[in-house]
Formats: sequence, C-alpha cells, structure tokens
Amino acid sequence: MNEMRAALYDRFGPPEVLYEGSLPAPSPAPGEVLVRVHAVSVNGGELHGRSGRMRLVTGRRFPLRVGIDFVGEVARAAEAAPLAAPGGSAPGPREGDRVWGLLGRRLGSAAEYVTVRPRQISPAPENLTAAEAVSLLAGGTTSLTALRDKARLRPGERLLVRGGSGGVGSVAVQIGTLLGARVTALAGPRNLDFVRGLGADEVIDYTTTRASDLDSYDVVMDTVGTELGSFRKLLSPGGRMVAIAPDADRLVSSVGYILGSAVHGTGRVRFFSGNPRHALLAELAGYARSGAVRPVVDSVRPLSDIAGAHRALEAGGVRGKHVVEIG
Repeated sequence: MNEMRAALYDRFGPPEVLYEGSLPAPSPAPGEVLVRVHAVSVNGGELHGRSGRMRLVTGRRFPLRVGIDFVGEVARAAEAAPLAAPGGSAPGPREGDRVWGLLGRRLGSAAEYVTVRPRQISPAPENLTAAEAVSLLAGGTTSLTALRDKARLRPGERLLVRGGSGGVGSVAVQIGTLLGARVTALAGPRNLDFVRGLGADEVIDYTTTRASDLDSYDVVMDTVGTELGSFRKLLSPGGRMVAIAPDADRLVSSVGYILGSAVHGTGRVRFFSGNPRHALLAELAGYARSGAVRPVVDSVRPLSDIAGAHRALEAGGVRGKHVVEIG
C-alpha cells in the first residue's frame, strides 16, 4: 500500500476546486492506529477553509485536505493500554474493529486511510451503517460538550438552538430534549416539521423572525456565528450562550466579541474547539445504540463527488449531514 485516494484542493475557491487525488498512504507512528475509512461527513468549517476565509488557520501549503470525522475499520493496531470509558475501562483497538472518531484540530479524514491515537476513537455503534454513524459524530460530541459540559443545561430550562436542522443543530435538539430542557429551535420554512419531529417543543421560521421577536432563554446554542450580540440579549438572568463557530466573514471581530464577553457584561459567550476523546465517543455510541439519539443523513455521495457534497451544504436547507463514502 503506497498510494491512497483522498479529497484535495490546490487553491482556495468554490466547491469545484475539490478533486479526488492521490497521496502517499500514511504509516502509523509508534502508539498510533491505522484506520481504513468507510465514510466521512462534510462540516461547515471545511467550507470556510476551502473558500480561503480561514486561511490564517489552514495555511497555504497546497494541496490541502478536508474531513474531520470518520467511521472505518482498524487496519493496523498499536500496542496500547486500556482506555477510559463510561463505567470503567475498555481494551485498546484491535485489527478489524469497526471504529469511529475525529482527527481533532487537523483535517484529512476524507481519504482511504488515516492515522490516529487510540484515545481519538471508540467502537462505532453496530446498529448503524457507516453513513448513519458518521452523521452523528461531530454534531453529537459537540452538542454533549456544549450543552452538558459548557452550558450545564439543567432539566426544565429553556434552550434555544440556532440552525436546528443542520448537522450540529439536529443533534443538539435531540441532546437538549434528552437532558430534559424545553427546546425551541430556529429553522427554515421547509424544515419546521422535520425539526419538530426531532423532539423540539417549538420550531420557529428564522426567515420571518428577528432575534428581538423571540422570548428569553436560559441557554442559547448558536451554530451559525452571526449576530451573536443580538442573540446574547435573549439570555435570562444567569443565562449561558455557547457559540460553536465564529462568523467566518468577520473572523477577528467575531472572536474578539466572544473573548470579550468573558469580561464585559452579563451572559458570557462560551466558545470551544472540539477535540473529543475516547470516553465521550463511547458515551455517544451508547446513546446511538439505545436509540436515544438518532442519525439524520441528508445525502450520500462517493469520494469522486466531494465537490457535490460541499456544493449541497453551501446551498443551505440541509437536514442533518451530507455524507461521503470512501469505499
């Protein structure tokens, strides 16, 4: 195995800059695991990186790559100690194990193979296909971290989810319901019934509603990144806001606002960069196995149509995730 297929781009631009190319296959370093990738999803941050709006983060060392999450099979295992998991410890991954995980702060899972540390993966839920499982992965770990760990959402509190039909929002609605909150979600007109079916108590058309028209909330989860100040004003006394992405068109001022909120005024805006470990991945897998959280797949495309997957997400109105199969 010397070469592998991967999604690449040689310049910043529209989805059409993406193509299926070839790269040297990775060799795992000591302590790493080699995973044969079956499916990945397309995430919003990748669109900003590919377009060049995040070049301070992505850099310019072309070809650049896309993909942060993956479901696949262990092709080569590392000698590893047992891993921390809910309820105790779990054995390290072995060859042939079906796993899921995220690369953390690097990109490149849209390829035939990736290398990761054992703590970056866990057994994938066996009741879901690879496409179904990967549609839950980034949104599920982000929502658990945002709502339970950062915002400390409590039963009976009022939660507002911006982008309730998207890859993160569709899972956040389910996690909020699971945590006992009264969930209000914002979505486009064609997705109102869809988001209501995910468990939201109230779904509001964002195209006809301004932030100032909304009620107050104990927790606001923002998956959009724009108008953070307007939505922060909706927080009730003691309210918390979690923003999972800054405004890519106003990156410096947006990040500055989020950081400044920690010092000035009430209602701090919490922001975090997701980098989940084995225990959180294993916990999410448990929710998926039990049916407490269900996957939402908008479309499935082959790696050769990676540009089409990006184009579909940019078009808006997504329900869950656009998935790319690598097989």
